[in-house]
Amino acid sequence: IVLAETMGPRMTADLVVRAIKTAVRNWDLPEGCIFHSDRGSQFTSKVVRTVLAESGLLQSFSRVVKPGDNAWSESFFANPKKEAVHWRHFKTRSEARQAIFAYIEAFYNTRRVQKRLGYLTPVEWLNRYYKTISRSVA
Repeated sequence: IVLAETMGPRMTADLVVRAIKTAVRNWDLPEGCIFHSDRGSQFTSKVVRTVLAESGLLQSFSRVVKPGDNAWSESFFANPKKEAVHWRHFKTRSEARQAIFAYIEAFYNTRRVQKRLGYLTPVEWLNRYYKTISRSVA
């Protein structure tokens, strides 16, 4: 499931921080939840490491020169490009932002079934996960 998204003219640590803070604010993330990324400077910055630590999130990086470590992420980003961005001309950044938001929130998270999730949508999988957790606590 995509927990948060941000967009800007450049890949900066501020974009990552905004996404992390949005995810933490909007979702009940358990202590020790893993934030995985590649080794881009925006992800390895001190401010991102600090925000993750303050949020109780663990940071995980792909290994150097091992793009296979990030296969899920690479696969995810290929999907909106193919399904929502390519062959479209956006007049403004705001128009592009709205299209990506609609793709994630109205399609990817809620209607796009995924084999690796047992042919459930990400939201359906997450709901089942929370039900399993609540039963094991009770």
